[in-house]
Formats: sequence, structure tokens, C-alpha cells
Amino acid sequence: MKSKSADLRLVAVFEAAKGILVFTTACAIFKFIHIDVQEAAEQLVSRFHLNPASRYPRIFLEIASNLNDTRLLALGFGGIAYAVVRLVEAYGLWHSKRWAWIFGMISAGLYIPIEIFELAKRANWAEAVLFLVNLLILVVLLRGRPR
Repeated sequence: MKSKSADLRLVAVFEAAKGILVFTTACAIFKFIHIDVQEAAEQLVSRFHLNPASRYPRIFLEIASNLNDTRLLALGFGGIAYAVVRLVEAYGLWHSKRWAWIFGMISAGLYIPIEIFELAKRANWAEAVLFLVNLLILVVLLRGRPR
């Protein structure tokens, strides 16, 4: 059986991975400032030979049409702030800090009711996986409570 600290470290790695992914994405968003995002999105859809009228390419193009430099900056800085929070949480969990455990419990616990609502509204694999992952994190954190 794994130790409590090993379980907490597993959650820490997961949170760090989320933080790194969001940080990388936020940095990439900054590259689109002062660029015509709508045109870049249209070129991307065309390059992959996607039908711009089909569901997902249409959603992608609609989102791109609403992006301007101010929104890109907000997304980029918001992403960096989120990433820092996730990385700090990961550090705390890795070192079995009680404050990180409390933060992780609150963070994971807040998502559960939202995900139950989303599952009830439209059950699909993605929603189910998100729910199960957060439920698993909550269970691991409950079992791995640091002293």
C-alpha cells in the first residue's frame, strides 16, 4: 500500500502538470497580440481542410472573431495567475503542507457540484471523466491529510 505522502505527491504532480500546461498556453496566447486572430483561425481551419460550417470549426471561428488584444491580454495574464496557483499548490502538496491540503480540498470540492450539474444536463464521456478525476483527487486528499 502506498504511503499518504506518495498519494499527495501524485496529486501534486497532476496539479503541477495542469499549471505547466496552462502557463505554456498563456504564453502562447501572448504571441497573438497585434495579430488578426480571425484571419489566423481561418487559415488554420483551411490548412487542416476542415469545413468551416461544421460544428467545431464554426465554434472555433466564432471564438476567434471575438478576440481582441485586450481579451488576449486578460486570457494570458489570467492563465498565468491560474498556473501560479496550481504550481504553488503542487509545491505545498509535494511537501505535505497542511495549507496546500486545505486549498486542494476546497478547490476539488468546489468543482464537484458543478460537474454533477453538467453531467445531469448533458452526460458525455468528457464530463464523466472530469467528474471522476476530481472525485478521485478529493478521495486521495481526504485519505492523505497531513498532520
